[in-house]
Amino acid sequence: MKKRTLLMFFALLMCLGIISGCDSNNGSSDKTISMALSNEPSSLDPAMTYGLTEGTVQLQLFEGLTRLDEKGVVQPALAEKWEISPDGQTYTFHLRQGIKWSDGTPITAKDFVYSWLRVLDPALGSGNAYMLFNIAGAEDYNSEKGSVEKVGVKALDDNTLEVKLTEPAEYFLDLTAFHAFYPVPKHIVEGKSDTWASNYDTIVGCGPFKITKWDHSSEIVLEKNENYWNPDVVASNTIKMPISESKSTRLTMLESKNTDMVLDPPPADEDRLKAQGLYKVEPQLGTTYYVFNVTKAPFDRLEVRKAFAMAVTRQDLIDKVIRNGKTAANTFVPIGIVHDGKDFAKEGGSLIVEDGAQAKKLLDASGYKGEPVTILYNTNEVNKAIAESIQAMWKNTLNVNVELMNQETKVFYASRENGEYQVATANWIADFADPVNFLDVFTAKDNDAQYHNEEYNAIMKAAHKEVDPARRLVLLHQAEKKLFDDCVIIPLYYTSQVIAVDPNFQGYFFTPMGIPDLIKAYKTK
Repeated sequence: MKKRTLLMFFALLMCLGIISGCDSNNGSSDKTISMALSNEPSSLDPAMTYGLTEGTVQLQLFEGLTRLDEKGVVQPALAEKWEISPDGQTYTFHLRQGIKWSDGTPITAKDFVYSWLRVLDPALGSGNAYMLFNIAGAEDYNSEKGSVEKVGVKALDDNTLEVKLTEPAEYFLDLTAFHAFYPVPKHIVEGKSDTWASNYDTIVGCGPFKITKWDHSSEIVLEKNENYWNPDVVASNTIKMPISESKSTRLTMLESKNTDMVLDPPPADEDRLKAQGLYKVEPQLGTTYYVFNVTKAPFDRLEVRKAFAMAVTRQDLIDKVIRNGKTAANTFVPIGIVHDGKDFAKEGGSLIVEDGAQAKKLLDASGYKGEPVTILYNTNEVNKAIAESIQAMWKNTLNVNVELMNQETKVFYASRENGEYQVATANWIADFADPVNFLDVFTAKDNDAQYHNEEYNAIMKAAHKEVDPARRLVLLHQAEKKLFDDCVIIPLYYTSQVIAVDPNFQGYFFTPMGIPDLIKAYKTK
């Protein structure tokens, strides 16, 4: 009898986790997981960033009114429910009772009003402001043509947020899961407006994790947020995020068991990783491309841009440099965005021309006199290899000498935003699955290409106001064709999220935008 009692006590200890063994989520007693980051986040301010690394960390630290689940479907998050008016232009969100910031301060509807107006504030200069232009009065306020009082977002009480749109937008709920719509803590931001999102001890969020360490360019550490509204769904206590811009270094971290998952491993290791069962491809709606600064010589001339664009052979890039199952891009809007059963990119057809002989003729006739050309890219082995390949293509086809310039990611983004380049690498990953998310990039007043075309903007404005779905898609196809007629970009390939991952790392999933959500992630041993 005593022996049986002792065995039962031992089993109880096992399942309580005092002796590891019965944890359904994670066999490790400390419940620590790790994912390597490919670069130092430029900031963790949801209003001011748009990179994959920033978005990955922010998704763990913050949360919006909604959150996307494993299938990419919108689910209630900080809002527990909502109503939509019959005309589709008024949304009333009801916040959960008792929700708090990670420092324990209550979250109210006023925090959303403050945060959204902050994104739109022209003084802030957020590159994400256009994402909120569906809201009535938002664009006018951001362009300093209207007052902040006219923006259609209002706290009816502490738990009720009313949002009025300029026109119906079937994707608006998806937008509220996007990082530009995350609330930020006014009591922190206004006290340290310039630095609050750059240091771990001043970052206060509302998501499943909180930040407890940020050794810049070295490591970020997150811990489970005890004030998160749904703590039971959070599977791990700690997330370690070592930082390295070297693909090889990150892969070494994985293979030496110092991290559980790395994004975008070296293409040269693809076959070996597949053989080891470490290689996976996750979905991602995005396009990698080169963008011209249309105001910088020699690319201020359309004929020159077209000649350089026509001299790029995409399949060579994919076969020799990019690999990893990528597909050559012949549009800006990627394959995979489907409306009424039709894929937008496939319906529109190819918008590119590859013709070296014609490119040389066009350049010779353009008046180009051999002005210097420099490709700008951010530090990354693949970005470098792509730049070197395109440099060789332009030399061999156009007889143009091209210089290369690489910059640390934070400096690179600033150079692009300020128009301090001629042609640069770029990529756009969807924030929601609709063509306007890509095409709106070039309506922004401060877009990287410095492209400001009245006809293009008018088409996009008409598309936003169009209520007939079929006619709306026609307008969006017209806008994309105009973008290519003006040769603003050179699409290279459609993105996918290639990862190398430890088989014992489970529970994670990727949003359709290719951002890993670690809320349910754990290790089996």
